Amino acid sequence: MTFEYAPAPESRAIVDIKPKYGHFIDGEFLPGKKHFATINPATEEVLSQISLGGLSDVDKAVAAAQKAYTKTWSKLSGKERGKYLYRIARILQERAREFAVLETLDNGKPIRETRDIDIPLVAAHFFYHAGWADKLDYAGLGKSPQPHGVAGQIIPWNFPLLMLAWKVAPALATGNTVVLKPAETTSLTALLFAEVCQQAELPDGVVNIVTGDGSTGAAIVNHPGIHKIAFTGSTEVGKKIARAIAGTNKKATLELGGKGANIVFDDAPLDETVEGIVNGIFFNQGHVCCAGSRLILQEGIADELIEKLKVRMAKIRVGDPLDKNTDLGAINSREQLSKIQELASAGDAEGAERWSPACDLSAKGFWFAPTIFTGVTQAHRIAREEIFGPVLSILSFRTPQEAIEKANNTPFGLSAGVWSEKGSRILWATQQLRAGVVWANTFNKFDPASPFGGYKESGWGREGGKHGLASYLKEGK
Repeated sequence: MTFEYAPAPESRAIVDIKPKYGHFIDGEFLPGKKHFATINPATEEVLSQISLGGLSDVDKAVAAAQKAYTKTWSKLSGKERGKYLYRIARILQERAREFAVLETLDNGKPIRETRDIDIPLVAAHFFYHAGWADKLDYAGLGKSPQPHGVAGQIIPWNFPLLMLAWKVAPALATGNTVVLKPAETTSLTALLFAEVCQQAELPDGVVNIVTGDGSTGAAIVNHPGIHKIAFTGSTEVGKKIARAIAGTNKKATLELGGKGANIVFDDAPLDETVEGIVNGIFFNQGHVCCAGSRLILQEGIADELIEKLKVRMAKIRVGDPLDKNTDLGAINSREQLSKIQELASAGDAEGAERWSPACDLSAKGFWFAPTIFTGVTQAHRIAREEIFGPVLSILSFRTPQEAIEKANNTPFGLSAGVWSEKGSRILWATQQLRAGVVWANTFNKFDPASPFGGYKESGWGREGGKHGLASYLKEGK
């Protein structure tokens, strides 16, 4: 007997979306000159009109941030700065449901992920960094380390509010002020965060938010009043930023693309491993830079595990992101859906075998069924390029050394996973893997106290933990 899940939609009544938004500069919202639509990717409904920031808007934001840094923020003690971060964290907790619903509407991810993962982690980052604000002398950067000044921050669309927290919280804790640009398809929670800054009575100009597209981000990167760049996004754009700031004194952290390997040895607990694989690639529709998008299986267990994985994938519920039962929501944009479809078609053309469970996908919105490819080799595009969607490439290995060689055979180096019951094997593998984050018998677990970042074309620098503070500070004596 099969039991169907009854719809359990979350009400959107808690969210008040304005028909048009301006930029948040110097503590107030200023009207923009040009606007573009932001839509709900699950329905293609226009949610609001977002301002397209230009050079003059960036100039105003940087001037406000510099004034706030010089006159207010840099003069406050760490203890006083920490009080503001604690206040922001508590307000975020109080308004958690509002943020969760708005994030789901604007991004397309399931409400159970925004409610249970994204927003709690956002508050946790502000709480964590609030605790560091008056303890920077103990961060291993010498006595009395100093902030850089104005930080320009550009965040992606896959975790809009969480990436804001990853960047704004350490910047404020260390005494910097901020000019932030959210992704053009997911600006609404950043603009709601601006209201939180007002509610927390954060001094004017400490946080400034300029919305727009890539040209707005380029204006921030190239502005002479910006002292530190923090960017999360594609490797292609990260390279452009690195070239743009070469020869300047600007500091940068770049958290870029990934092609994470999930290695399963033949002694791994298979049922537990299947859950980790599903979480590793289908969490957030696969819109995760550290997703376990390459599954590397030891030959002896490959067939059995793939069958178990197919059974589990058949139970993934794809549908309305606001439904509390939904496991896999909408793809964020038509552009991203086209990229996923193009790479999946390349997998078909190159001889890999595609499998997806039966899914009823809506005619409206942007949808892609959870998909695995078997018969994949290292030469396939789906094994080399970042798909950034719910698509898993499955390879096999015979010896542990072969697994490591396949895992490291990528231009990226952001994440990896190892599944085994032997601690010695896990420790050996983690030492061999060229990845910034390696999970053992789990995947996609995050904590504000744990540094995150990659090697090679996955960027440089770390965010989170004590290590993440270093990029926002000049070493003291």
